[in-house]
Amino acid sequence: MSSDDVAAAVSALPDKSSALDLLAVPVLKSVADLLIPFLTYLFNLSLTTGHVPAGFKNSFITPVIKKPGLGEGSPSSYWPISNLSVISKLLQRLVARQLSTYLDTHRLLPATQFGFRRGHSTETATIRILSDLLDSVDRGDTAVLVLLDLTAAFDTVDHEILLKRLQVTFGVDDVALTRFSSYLAGRKQHVRCGGSYSRITDVICGVPQGSVLGPILFIIYTADLAWIVADHGLSLHLYADDSQIYGACPPTATCSLSVGISLAIDDISTWMRCNRPAPSPDAEKTEVMRWCASAHRQSQLPRCSITVAGASVKPISTVRDLGVYIDIDLGAATHVRRTVSRCFAALRQLRLLGRYVTNDCFHSLVVSLVHSRLDYGNFVYVGLPVYLQRRLQAVLNAAARLVFRLCRYDHVTDALAVLHWLRLPERVNFKLALMAYRVLNGMTPS
Repeated sequence: MSSDDVAAAVSALPDKSSALDLLAVPVLKSVADLLIPFLTYLFNLSLTTGHVPAGFKNSFITPVIKKPGLGEGSPSSYWPISNLSVISKLLQRLVARQLSTYLDTHRLLPATQFGFRRGHSTETATIRILSDLLDSVDRGDTAVLVLLDLTAAFDTVDHEILLKRLQVTFGVDDVALTRFSSYLAGRKQHVRCGGSYSRITDVICGVPQGSVLGPILFIIYTADLAWIVADHGLSLHLYADDSQIYGACPPTATCSLSVGISLAIDDISTWMRCNRPAPSPDAEKTEVMRWCASAHRQSQLPRCSITVAGASVKPISTVRDLGVYIDIDLGAATHVRRTVSRCFAALRQLRLLGRYVTNDCFHSLVVSLVHSRLDYGNFVYVGLPVYLQRRLQAVLNAAARLVFRLCRYDHVTDALAVLHWLRLPERVNFKLALMAYRVLNGMTPS
């Protein structure tokens, strides 16, 4: 690594620090010119010797609740986020950049893995899945979508199997492989919750959640899943450990497709048992969307169930895939309803804060908490019925009135113009134009 590489990585660090840091990030940036030569020497020494300092492998775990409403007394309700020192993360960031460049240059990762890759996102994953489902329905076929839950996926990666996969499948060898072995070995962690601390324990399996390098190693570890599902004539799209299996068939072959999906899930379960000490996919958390078809064919379709981990999973009419709600008619009515509800809930909370913050701060809060929800996944609004467009536009109007302290029935045309806020149809068109530009310039998955 050159000193310019390290300097660029230091300047890109977010201004937040861990309790393990002896030097806060803002202070580190202020004296970067003095420290960069020493950091460059330290990092290159780690790369050339294949050794990661023990202090870089110590972390504390912060439990973060996965979803509101989950049982707070159950460990499975939390993500175990690893907090590492900033220097450790800096080295990981530089190594991760080199590893990602190597994987992308040689096209070693499956095209259906959208997690932690440049140009990929939850939106591109959902666009691809929804596009494939719509194409199937337009051909007159019926389609099915299964959202598979892989229990404790990050935490149960077998280190020996991961290192073997790096060497045999991905061509990582010699000192580079030794360094990854050093990175995984001898890790220690403890849990911090409020003012309580657990005892320090050795990490014998898994890759750290919250680290920079851990997620990339995880998608390397699970790359085989895409080919396992493809052998059954189905598609598997992944965003890290969020797995979506889907397929299509003529209306007369729905039961055969159900059997094929069950067999694919059985093969995934077998792979998991062979590759890591984790249970089979969780049937209780797995969601199966009822057959996607045009409205007049819904009543003609059978109600074939799909088996997950030996249990029959009952199909449902709406699933939440990576934050986007998909209905069986592939419409956006449920997504609009949920988005509008969450946006107005945020506006009610913001109304209470208005008198305590500056206007600029209040404007930023509205954009962060309302616009982000309106704009995420808004590609599903293409062709949206007018009455649903009006519900979404009502959110923007209410947000503009709140920023300018207008009354409920005051016109908002001038307010929207002053704020430079596009109306809903223009926001959707802007998203489509931006996506088209990225596609044409090679900035998205092919």
